[in-house]
Amino acid sequence: MSTELPPYYFRVRDNGAFVFKVLTADRARRIELEQIAVANTRNGEIKPHGERELTPEELEAIRNWMADRAEVQAAREVDDILRTVDTLNQTTHWAQSKAADDDLDLVTDHLLLAMHDLRSVLVRKKADRVLKARGMA
Repeated sequence: MSTELPPYYFRVRDNGAFVFKVLTADRARRIELEQIAVANTRNGEIKPHGERELTPEELEAIRNWMADRAEVQAAREVDDILRTVDTLNQTTHWAQSKAADDDLDLVTDHLLLAMHDLRSVLVRKKADRVLKARGMA
């Protein structure tokens, strides 16, 4: 474990983070977090906190964090989809071997509609990619 703290702390929220400067300069080695900005990963906006002007170093650190965060979120999104495939396989096994009729009555319509919707989107997107690859789109 490192004894040095990072210069910035990012309190993650749905569409970005509150950005804090980490201060440890006092004698008691207490950690202070001074909010310096709000970063919005959805639109790329960085808003300084209050009347503060962000330094070039602070802006660079925030932009780097935003780029790294976008990569993490993209990887997590793909992982979530692959987990969904596993869940669908487990659901199939459950429906075939374990589910009671009452259980199936509760979930069948919801699953069929969701799977129909997903299949429609996947087929349309696949067709678009095939046509594009053939130069027909």
